[in-house]
Amino acid sequence: MEPSGYFPIIMQALVALGFVALVLIVVPMLGPRRKSAKKDENFECGIESQGNARLPVSIKYLMTAILFVLFDVEVIFFYPYAVNFREMGFEGFFAVLLFVAIFLIGFYYVLRKGAFEWDK
Repeated sequence: MEPSGYFPIIMQALVALGFVALVLIVVPMLGPRRKSAKKDENFECGIESQGNARLPVSIKYLMTAILFVLFDVEVIFFYPYAVNFREMGFEGFFAVLLFVAIFLIGFYYVLRKGAFEWDK
C-alpha cells in the first residue's frame, strides 16, 4: 500500500483524538465546580458505603472469574475456526485440538479447586 492509503485512518484517529481533547478541556469549563465532603464520597448504586473495601475476597469469586475468562476466550477462538474450518485443513484441526487440550487443563484446574462446589 502507498502512504496515501493510510490517510482515512489517520484522519479518523485525528478526529477521535480531537474529540477526546475537546471533551476533556471544554466540559470541565462548562460545569460547576462545587466541592463538598458529601459530593466527593464514593457512590455505589445508591448504597451507603460501609467499612473497609480491603477485605479478603472468597476464592469462589475468583474461580468464577477464571471460568468466565476460559469460556469467553474459548468462544472467541472457536468462531473463526468454525467459519473457516475447510480452508484450515488438518493443520487448523490440530491447532484447535491443542487449544481444546489447553482449555481442558484450565477447566480441570478450576474443577479441582472446587469452583463448582457452592455449598461448602
